[in-house]
Amino acid sequence: MGLSAAAGLVAADGSLVSLRLGRYSARIGQGADLRDAALAVRRTAFRGGCDDTDPFDIDSLHGIVETGPGQTSVAFRARLITRPDSLDQCYTGQFYGMGPLGSHPGPYLELGRFCQAEGMPDFMALQLAWAALGVLVDRHAVTLMIGCSSFPGADPDRHRAALALLRARHLGPEALRPTRTSPRAIDLPDGAADATQLPTLLRSYLGMGGWVSDHAVCDPDLDRLHVFTGLAIDSIPEARKARLRALAQSAQTGPP
Repeated sequence: MGLSAAAGLVAADGSLVSLRLGRYSARIGQGADLRDAALAVRRTAFRGGCDDTDPFDIDSLHGIVETGPGQTSVAFRARLITRPDSLDQCYTGQFYGMGPLGSHPGPYLELGRFCQAEGMPDFMALQLAWAALGVLVDRHAVTLMIGCSSFPGADPDRHRAALALLRARHLGPEALRPTRTSPRAIDLPDGAADATQLPTLLRSYLGMGGWVSDHAVCDPDLDRLHVFTGLAIDSIPEARKARLRALAQSAQTGPP
């Protein structure tokens, strides 16, 4: 029995997503080509050009959006988790106590390492990435998306105004918030709030009804500060879900 089966994680079999719209294409799967393309973007985004592989890559799905052949604009990885007792075995579970989330019925989708190629901000590529993830969510009846949304730079003072905004407006339900397990956890601060410093992924989560934990974690390995982020699929505005599904339907080229 492989790690995926033992941990209540769903492998890529039957999970391939393929979308194409004009010059854009989005794919999610477990093939070596997808993993290598995603890692090439991740190296620059998270490691300054150094290798970004870790043990979680082996059993993860990898997603990319290309703006042309070999031109990867967006990269991410995803893990489908079927059982609440497996939540603490995912990447996010290294930093947060996931026990409270078990009261939310699964399946769950962990989204991580979401990044854009340097110098390639592209709204359409981001939309197609979310549309592809929406196909994965619908196909596996996912009820909750989770992950670590990161700020560049591990110094909390650098992000104080953005963290204060999260504390003031976007804390998740108390019964679902993960507990503190990391010695590098810090409270979200009070004070002047500013949304302009919010990272792209976190902004997307919040715009769809997502929420955050009441603490952040300093990650010196990646030189990041991150917050746990949750998004209940039922909380996404119906109009937003309809737009993403329409985009996916018009672009879908993979198996139904």
